[in-house]
Amino acid sequence: MVDTHRALRKGFPEVIFGAGKTPDQLTAIAERIFEADGRVLATRVSEDHATALRRRLPLAIHHATARCLTVESAPLRKRSGTICIVAAGTTDLPVAEEAAVTADFMGNNVQRVYDVGVAGLHRLLKRLPELQSASVVIVVAGMEAALPSVLGGLLGCPLIGVPTSVGYGSHMGGLTALLGMLNSCASGLTVVNIDNGFGAAYAANAINQLANPAELGSPSER
Repeated sequence: MVDTHRALRKGFPEVIFGAGKTPDQLTAIAERIFEADGRVLATRVSEDHATALRRRLPLAIHHATARCLTVESAPLRKRSGTICIVAAGTTDLPVAEEAAVTADFMGNNVQRVYDVGVAGLHRLLKRLPELQSASVVIVVAGMEAALPSVLGGLLGCPLIGVPTSVGYGSHMGGLTALLGMLNSCASGLTVVNIDNGFGAAYAANAINQLANPAELGSPSER
């Protein structure tokens, strides 16, 4: 039961969560969404998913690092403002790229600022002007997840933290990072679930839309 009404309610079609679906199931859903809306985003996909979908929808692009598939008949126009994706380390890139691909595909200008974790704070400070000009910042970090607290004290824009399941023993699959972000002393930090780059980007897109209400247009134009 594909929700072909989703774009009318939310301004963007239903997004497919690929994990747990067979290639045939994902392809059948994607074809229905593409027929109705002209664009498809699927997250947490495998190479088998990508191969199957490209047979039926040749326009499909497999973003391997992000584990995403995108298909569109025509790209959305970019709205004003920038969503900045910040990643603490290289191991956080699959989650950061999931956020970046999602935000870009939904019609936002995306700036990537990667490998700027707090173990080398000078790397982050060098990129501070880019971050201060962003409309929304998504911060992706594992280990003890100190990076969002640092940025929370430096930036005045909405900040969304994404804890990742990156770390050693007592990291507990990302729970330590999640609790660290939830208990941040920096005001204005919102936190999504562990490894949920997609959820952070979807929220950032909604914030950026509200910041540019004149550009919302009709659902078919978004």
